Amino acid sequence: MTYIHECPEWPHFRWDMASLALPLAELRHRQGLLVGRMNAMGFSARAEAGLETLALDMVKSGAIEGESLNMPQVRSSLARRLGVDIGGLSPVSRQVEGMTEMMLDATQRYAEPLTEERLLRWHLALFSGGAPRRVVPGAWRTAASGPMQVVSGYIGHEKVHFEAPAAERLEREISRFLEWFNAPPVSDPVLGAGIAHLWFVTIHPFEDGNGRIARAIADCALARADGCPQRFYSMSGQIERERRTYYEILERTQKGDLEITPWLEWFLACLRRAVDGAETTLAAVFRKASVWNRANRHALNARQRAILNRLLDGFEGRLTSGKYAKLAKCSQDTALRDIRELMEFGILRQGKEGGRSTGYELSGEGDA
Repeated sequence: MTYIHECPEWPHFRWDMASLALPLAELRHRQGLLVGRMNAMGFSARAEAGLETLALDMVKSGAIEGESLNMPQVRSSLARRLGVDIGGLSPVSRQVEGMTEMMLDATQRYAEPLTEERLLRWHLALFSGGAPRRVVPGAWRTAASGPMQVVSGYIGHEKVHFEAPAAERLEREISRFLEWFNAPPVSDPVLGAGIAHLWFVTIHPFEDGNGRIARAIADCALARADGCPQRFYSMSGQIERERRTYYEILERTQKGDLEITPWLEWFLACLRRAVDGAETTLAAVFRKASVWNRANRHALNARQRAILNRLLDGFEGRLTSGKYAKLAKCSQDTALRDIRELMEFGILRQGKEGGRSTGYELSGEGDA
C-alpha cells in the first residue's frame, strides 16, 4: 500500500480548478450573504451568534472523535472569555477550558503566524484535563511509540486505514507545512483551508488529538478567508453529521496520489452545507434580532423590555397577564396596559385560548 505522503512529489498537491470553480463561487456567494446578514445585525446579536457557533464547533469536533463535551460548560467558558451575557454561567472543567483556549486562539488570532510553539500549546490545552497514558501533552510523537496507524476492528482482525509518516520525518514535515500555511495564498483561501486540513491530519504529528487540531487549523484558515474572527457557521458540526463520508473520503485520498480534487470537492460541498445550515443553527439568534428590530422602533419601558428578554430566552408555558404582573412586579392593570401596547406595536399577539386562559406570545411564533 502506498500512502499519499510516500509519493515522490509529496507534498505538491494537484487539483482541477475547472472542476472546483463553480462550487467555490457558489460557496463564496453564500458565505458573503451570511456574513452580510450578520453584519446588518447589532453587536450583541453578532456576539451571541459567534458564541453559539463556536460552542457547536467545539462540541461537534469532540464528538467526531467520540468525546462528549458538556454544552452548558462550553457556552459558559466561551461567554466568560468573550464577555457575552448568557444569563448565568455553569462551573467549567479544565478539559473544556483547554478546548476553549485552543479554539479562541485559532479563530480570534487567525491573522498571526501558525508556529510549532502555537501548535504544541494547542495540544497541551487540549489535554489540560488529563490525557491517555501514551500521550505526552504538548509534544510531538516519537519513534519510541512505534508506527502511527489509524486502525479499526477487533484484536487479531485489525484493519489499517492509514499509516502516518515515521516520527523521524516530523521535523521536516511540520516545517514545510508551517512554511506553506504562513505564506501568502496562491489560491482561494477556502481551498487552502481544505488543503491544510488534509495535510495536517496526514502528517499526524501527535499521539492523539490530530483530528481536533486539524479542524482548528481549518477554522483558523476559514477565519482568514472571511477576514473575521467571529464564526457564523460550523464546519465541525457538518462533518459530525457526515462523519462516515468524511472518514471514507479522507481514507481514499490518503491512499491515492497527490491529485486531491475529489477531497476538495467534498470539502467545498460540506462547507456549503454548513453555511446553509447556519439558518437553522442560529434560528434563535435571528429570531431575537428580528423581535428587537421591531421593538426598538418604539419607546418600551423597562418592564416590557425585561419580559421580552424572558420570552426570547426560552419562557416556559404561556405568558398571561398574571405571570406578567408577577415577573415585572407590577399590578394586574399595569401588566394589561403593557401587554396591550406590545400588541399594538405588533410585538405580541393573543394566543388561541380565550377567557381566563388568555395567553400571549411573540408575533410570528407558531406560524407555518
